[in-house]
Amino acid sequence: MRTILQVTPYYPPHLGGLERVVEHLSRQLGRRHEVRVVTTVLGADGAPRRTSEGGVTVRRHRAVELAHTAISPGLPLSLLRAPRTAVLHLHCAHALLPELVALAARLRGLRFVLHFHLDVDASGPLGRLLPLYKKHLLGRVMRGAAAVIALTEGQAAFIRDSYRVPAERVFVVPNGVGDDYFMPVRQPAPRPLQLLFVGRLSAQKNVSRLLEAMSLVRQPVRLRIVGDGELREQLTAQAARLGLTDVEFSGGLLGAELVRAYADADAFVLPSDKEGMPLVVLEAMAAALPLVATDVPGTAELIGGVGLLAAPEPAALAAAIDTLAADPELRLRLARRSAEAARGYSWEAVSELVERVYDKAVG
Repeated sequence: MRTILQVTPYYPPHLGGLERVVEHLSRQLGRRHEVRVVTTVLGADGAPRRTSEGGVTVRRHRAVELAHTAISPGLPLSLLRAPRTAVLHLHCAHALLPELVALAARLRGLRFVLHFHLDVDASGPLGRLLPLYKKHLLGRVMRGAAAVIALTEGQAAFIRDSYRVPAERVFVVPNGVGDDYFMPVRQPAPRPLQLLFVGRLSAQKNVSRLLEAMSLVRQPVRLRIVGDGELREQLTAQAARLGLTDVEFSGGLLGAELVRAYADADAFVLPSDKEGMPLVVLEAMAAALPLVATDVPGTAELIGGVGLLAAPEPAALAAAIDTLAADPELRLRLARRSAEAARGYSWEAVSELVERVYDKAVG
């Protein structure tokens, strides 16, 4: 049995795909190991600072958020108190935390695994500093990791080429999907297409593009937006300005409510600018939903040959939605492709792959 520290700035009930990946992975690993999730209170909605269930202990540290970065003075102390035999498993899609983990690992003589979820783009007033941060800080941290986990082969090549991580230390481990999301293929219903988006309302997801596309759609389509985030007020105002009466903002959903949202939908849409390996797409595939998404890194690799890919601009996305809405037979074929593709993913299999990384990199 190992002691594994899953280190992440955010954790459910904070909304987001990365957060749910950490949760699922921790639960699976907790069946065989002692798992400690080291995280912050940000977005936790009053959840207890410390919980323990099913082999997983969650410790939330007080924190503030600055420029989409969690700052928590207490979190490094948890890392410094880790047993010398522990595995530090860092989930990386934000600044600062990678450097703290690398420093703690060096001070304690530990090796750490870096789980690379997404190469983020610059945003906000401090965004101009991001290229310098990646080159001089993040790249050094990644090269110092005992192993770097990539979600796809394309992402692994990017890590090797852009961050100069040796090939023997880069491992591909996909995301998984929970058993609750698997559903049978359903016959298309004779009604306006019920289109679903699930995700954080942030710049990367580009829901604004989806709303613009909805204003161009000619077929009868209803869009349900499940998620929350810093852009919600701006997006609801945009929907009102465009006169989109068939768009519903449902807020963030988790657990059975989220599963029900997939079950109630006829198709799934993802308008992102880029992705790592979107968990919501795996969930939609398991729910046997036809897929429409922008043809961008991360998404294209996952659903190429399974769903419809559109150029990342409103008119192309609207055309793809119209094509799907007008053709029930196409929806049925794509639903079957989704269900078939989803069979290759499970959190049990993913956790076993992660343990193999631990064996090779940490010993």
